This record gives sequence, C-alpha cells and structure tokens, in this order.
Amino acid sequence: PRTEYEITDAGREEYFKLLRGSLTAYDQKMDVLSAALGFIVDLPRAEAVDLLKERVRTIEAWRASVTEHYVPEEGPEQLGHIGEIMNLWVHSADAGAEWTRGLIKRIEGGAYTFSGEGEPFVGVLAEGEENPYATGIPDDGDRY
Repeated sequence: PRTEYEITDAGREEYFKLLRGSLTAYDQKMDVLSAALGFIVDLPRAEAVDLLKERVRTIEAWRASVTEHYVPEEGPEQLGHIGEIMNLWVHSADAGAEWTRGLIKRIEGGAYTFSGEGEPFVGVLAEGEENPYATGIPDDGDRY
C-alpha cells in the first residue's frame, strides 16, 4: 500500500510565500537559501531575477547599517576584538551580494529552465539509469 498526497491551493500559496521569502532574505541559514535555490525554477525567470535583485538590495541596506558603526577601511582593530565580528559581517555581506549578482547574470543569460519555459530539469535518475556524471569513478568498492 502507498499513500498519495496532493498539495492544496493554500499549501501552494504558502510554498511560494516561503520560497520568495527565502530568496530575498539576507539573514537566513545556508540550508534555507540552499533549499530555495533547489526550487527557484518553480518561479518564472523574471520573478526569480526580481527576487534576487531584492536580495542584493536587502544585503546592501544591511551592510550600510553595519558600516554606520564600523569602517572596514580602518580595519577591525578600531573596535577591538568585537571589530572582528563586524568585519566578518561585512565580508559575508559582500560575498553574498557578489554571489547573488553572479547568479542573476547567469539566469538573465538563459541558464536553467524556469516555470513555463519547457521541460524542467530532472535531477533524479530512473531505476537502473546510469549516472552520466559518474564516469571515471572507480567501481572497485573503495570508499572515499
């Protein structure tokens, strides 16, 4: 026996609300953003780009609020060891914004298949289907 589930309209609405929020937030854990990226193609391409641009704006606004109290060019020593925390925050914000801009550029350049554009990417192999990315990997039982 097996159980089948079906998403309701309310569930679908909540799913997209969570997805959109996860793509725009600057302060969520990496696993939340990773999950959102796994489902980003459920959105139309233009909406995904808009959400990611909002993410960059949010990161930049947050960074600006930190740099009201910490001047990166003066180095973390200006605030003692607490300056290292703020330095980490600023560098993380810069890296997050840079990575997001790169993703936007790839998506705007046509990467990936988004909602309404055709057959979606299928990342699960069918039973017995060989993994095309596993070529050259020794199959002698060794574990890595």
